[in-house]
Amino acid sequence: MKKEINYKSHCIKLLENRGCRIDDITDIVFDLQKKYIATLTRDVCEDAIDRVLDKREVQYAILTGIELDIQAENGKLSEPLQSLVAEDNPLFGIDEILVLSICNVYGTIGLTNFGYLDKVKPGIIGKLDKEGKDTHRCHTFLDDIIGAIAAAAASSVAHNSAL
Repeated sequence: MKKEINYKSHCIKLLENRGCRIDDITDIVFDLQKKYIATLTRDVCEDAIDRVLDKREVQYAILTGIELDIQAENGKLSEPLQSLVAEDNPLFGIDEILVLSICNVYGTIGLTNFGYLDKVKPGIIGKLDKEGKDTHRCHTFLDDIIGAIAAAAASSVAHNSAL
């Protein structure tokens, strides 16, 4: 009999094993929304992240992207995909396309938040992006996954705030 997998827990462990804690994402969400919501707390941001991670399509994007990073890191992809992913080729763009499924859950604000985070690369996003370029580690998909989770959670916070 096939063992039941808790996808959410598995995804959180994958993120942690690749160098990202939920606290790192919380920092980004809080920084994105604090100027708009005076009473914002980190708990509200963590709850929003938790809701994002509950969604199955988010879990599948995390599983897919991180697996591609791991396979590229280990030289297991066929060429030319191996080089495109391992080198985080700026024209590849599939890493961003994959995570748009995460952002789309929260509409236009999710997309604009992601675009901003992808350009600015704050906090753990920039750290992992730089590490991927400076070491043998591959974070081509991971930095975008984190940005998309943060963008979606920030959008959820905005949607749920009283304006």
